[in-house]
Amino acid sequence: MFSGRICKLLGPTLVRHNHTVTLFPGDGIGPQISASVKEIFSTAEVPIEWEEHDVYPILEKNGKTRIPQPAVDSLFKNKIGLKGPMRTAIGKGHVSLNLTIRRTFGLYANVRPAKSIPGVKTPYSDEGVDCIIVRENTEGEYSGIEHTVVPGVVQSVKLITREASRNVAEYAFKYARDNNRSNVVALHKANIMNLSDGMFLDQCKEVAQKYQDIKFRDMYLDSACLKIVKDPGQFDVMVMPNLYGDILSDLTAGLIGGLGLAPSGNMGRDGLALYEAVHGTADDLVEKNKGNPTALLMSGLMMLRHMELNDHANKIEKAVLATLGERKVVTGDIGGRATNPEYTAEICRKILASS
Repeated sequence: MFSGRICKLLGPTLVRHNHTVTLFPGDGIGPQISASVKEIFSTAEVPIEWEEHDVYPILEKNGKTRIPQPAVDSLFKNKIGLKGPMRTAIGKGHVSLNLTIRRTFGLYANVRPAKSIPGVKTPYSDEGVDCIIVRENTEGEYSGIEHTVVPGVVQSVKLITREASRNVAEYAFKYARDNNRSNVVALHKANIMNLSDGMFLDQCKEVAQKYQDIKFRDMYLDSACLKIVKDPGQFDVMVMPNLYGDILSDLTAGLIGGLGLAPSGNMGRDGLALYEAVHGTADDLVEKNKGNPTALLMSGLMMLRHMELNDHANKIEKAVLATLGERKVVTGDIGGRATNPEYTAEICRKILASS
């Protein structure tokens, strides 16, 4: 199975009731691809009831940004959610909306699998790509701490804490063990940023001592970028600070065919998880109705496996891979001409045919 190593299967799939899942459709093609996921899940008879909320930034008088309280209450109550792409207003004082969401819900680790998909041809199709990026999700250069020193000179602060570094390192090693992954690589630039990246690396090394069954090494970020393009097979689980994870996850998405195919999950404490597509809002595709829902759909499959709805996830995944493999009804970003409704309908047809 394509996602067999993405998330450990925690037990048998025995479903006797509906699960309530929070849905943030997002902006741009977000509502369009969210509707596709809902239609496909419904066709597969996934026992889910959606609790849908619009999310937008609210700038308070103290300069802080928050999101609407009903959306906050919903995800804290349900503990599980799916999120479409969201845009952040530029030049209006708003912190990144995605960062605001991560901080609001304490989503400290972002997990981004990159695995070659049968039928999607890339320069790496023959050798295959199968790696996991675990990204610190709350601080680093994305902390939003900036100020003007003098006119024409600005300063941005990179915030790294021992607690956040240790939390994401712990998650990476536990993920590797739980999912039968053999090694973890910490990516950093501690040779230049001795204190900040040095602290992150120290925490990774300390955590590694508790996981003697997992091989550990560290690597400079720039060296890793070169090596993963030359031979992605030498990487398994990679853990890194926020900005580096943002860059590397886009790079690995390119190795498997693009952001339209790349799933993602944000993990918090007490079992709270929010899954999302990693691409942007693609506003230019909205009127054409050509948004590719695959990334959000694959993120939804990660979510179903997290919920132990493995049979439903496998049924949908089989239909998606068959559709991509045939390449007859696929969207433009992966070489086809299909619209979003046509692609969605083809996946639904295959689900029904397999029932």
